[in-house]
Amino acid sequence: MIFDRTSASPSGDTLKGTTRLMKSARITTGLAMTAVSVLSLVLAPLASAQDVQVASAPTAPAPAAPTVSESVAAIVNDDIVSTYDLVQRMRLVAVTAGIQPSEETLPQLQREALRGLIEERLQIQELRRVEIENKIEIIANDAEVDSAIGDMARDANNMTSEQLMAQLRAAGIGPETLRAQLRAEISWQGYINGRFRGRLRIGRDQIKATIERLAAAATKPQYQISEVYIEAARVGGMQVAYQGAQSLIQQMQQGAPFAAVARQFSSSPTAANGGDAGWIGAGEMAPEIEGVLDQMRPGQLSPPIPTQDGVWIIYLREKRAGSNVTLVSLKQAAVPLAEDATPEQVQAAATTLEVLRPQVTGCADLEAKAAGVEGVMAGDLGEAEINGLTEAFQQAVNTTPDGQLSQAIRTPVGLHLVMVCGRRSSGAQLPTPEQVEARLTSLQLENISKRILRDLRNTATIETR
Repeated sequence: MIFDRTSASPSGDTLKGTTRLMKSARITTGLAMTAVSVLSLVLAPLASAQDVQVASAPTAPAPAAPTVSESVAAIVNDDIVSTYDLVQRMRLVAVTAGIQPSEETLPQLQREALRGLIEERLQIQELRRVEIENKIEIIANDAEVDSAIGDMARDANNMTSEQLMAQLRAAGIGPETLRAQLRAEISWQGYINGRFRGRLRIGRDQIKATIERLAAAATKPQYQISEVYIEAARVGGMQVAYQGAQSLIQQMQQGAPFAAVARQFSSSPTAANGGDAGWIGAGEMAPEIEGVLDQMRPGQLSPPIPTQDGVWIIYLREKRAGSNVTLVSLKQAAVPLAEDATPEQVQAAATTLEVLRPQVTGCADLEAKAAGVEGVMAGDLGEAEINGLTEAFQQAVNTTPDGQLSQAIRTPVGLHLVMVCGRRSSGAQLPTPEQVEARLTSLQLENISKRILRDLRNTATIETR
């Protein structure tokens, strides 16, 4: 089943004291809070914030929102993630992804929030170690975090930082929750870029091979897509990934912005851009994805697509033919005729059309001149692939200079003269070598980041309670 998105906007701390129990990662499952209590803690402040916006008359005092009795949700080496941290992050994920917390979405919100908190603890711990060993400052300071919040506010809805923070507080989210997330993100990206970018060497042969591959792909159908990738190993297996993808699709069908969902839940490098993968050629994606894309039309959202290592959600924004296809813009002048018209009637229609020929100087005045000839109808046929035209129209397009009327073409509905108003090859321009180099560098840095984080996770002591 393919979902239509045309009606929705695709238009987004710690305590100390535990000792390391072992050298390799150890993860146990289960949280101290029940699902019902977590849902009430996450949902109540969000509902209260909505009530404040629509209230127009005094009402009875609302019951106090439930408070979090702080306990341990997870231990990451010697750092504790409290249940307060977890609930705060769940609220932040829900608000920024546009997802309404419910009993169905709660497990995914909790899983994503806890995963993010654990990874950020690992990142900050590693950065502190590097700072001490090298006597340098890596972790972002308050001014850098403030600047990132300002950028986020402007990008989100042209707001100020103060307005953004006020919205978060109305949803029950403390400012430090967002600040901690941004601090870890800015610091980690700065560390990866600063340490590894200068060491990367993208060879000319590699750039040339990439451009040749893109040129070959440009002759095939191309798709402009946005994507969400749920990595199975990251969320606890393929079944969990598939169920999570189904839940996200349901939320997006109810109005959650695709870009916001991608930023919070996708494991693809495109998550930072709201899932925007740009134009992708046939042959560049997994066969499972291409099989679904072939059946989709622009504006549709795919069902969950399982692949070898995870599950994808694809939003098809646009589709186009390969760059070896010529598109023509056509106009026509025609005299309607029945399919069984007599030869005399056909000849009379041809004579009428020939009256028009010397009067027309080009596409600009075809319709105006045709309006002055009785019995002639003229109109814009739009843009079409030459190979998609009937044989008679193809021959006329190929043998008639642009801006001139063709010889008469007989069809079951009339007699036609066509005019080519423009030609172009479909497909986008190939990127420059500099653009290819930047893209390959970004992908290598992303892979380095993932590898380091995976190693940190494998050698850490992680307990979830």
